[in-house]
Amino acid sequence: MQRVIKRFVMQEEIMPEKVRSLKKSTAQRRDIAAFYGYWQSMRHGADVPNRSEIDPRGIESLLANAFIAEKIAPGLARMRIAGTHLADLMGMEVRGMPISAFMAPNHRDALAGLLVDVFERPATLQIELVSKGQMGKPDLTGTLVMLPLRSDLGDISRALGCLVTQGQIGSSPRRFEIASHQIRPLDLSPVSGQVQTAGAAPAGMAENARPFSGTAPLSGSERPYLRLVK
Repeated sequence: MQRVIKRFVMQEEIMPEKVRSLKKSTAQRRDIAAFYGYWQSMRHGADVPNRSEIDPRGIESLLANAFIAEKIAPGLARMRIAGTHLADLMGMEVRGMPISAFMAPNHRDALAGLLVDVFERPATLQIELVSKGQMGKPDLTGTLVMLPLRSDLGDISRALGCLVTQGQIGSSPRRFEIASHQIRPLDLSPVSGQVQTAGAAPAGMAENARPFSGTAPLSGSERPYLRLVK
């Protein structure tokens, strides 16, 4: 009888945790859908949005998970601005780091191929991630989203992204493997109208336009984390 009672009590303790996890997962899926929706709402007809027009208030629910990435070579992109959750995953500031730093070494080439699609086709990208548990690091899953943007120079060399995880981080850094991915190519052929040019007044999360240099430091105006000031 005591065993039955003990088992029942344990089930009562486990169920609320499962319910909380399910609610969090549902909320995250809703937030990711809203993240896509905001990017879609900022498009200029069939074209992708401009980097300078992205406003943190439009992605408030995932601000800690969001980042702006810059293409620095085919298949390689670094984080220019990043939310605090990404720093928590790595255990350090991630501004200036390549996105591949979040991946297990044997999955970085696969990520590189997907990044080529994001910037060159262009395309939207969603990757389902898994980080296997080990000592001090519980099992962790995640979703990485990257949505292409035009820079102030008019080229598609920026991306609005988010990395949402499910589970306890544990010891950092955490690195992920690709479980699955979805690439959705974009058709920009109907584009008409003017592309924002260098020298235009920056707005939203804008940065001053400048020629690309793979080794140039990030400007002081770019803060390490995305923050919303009300």
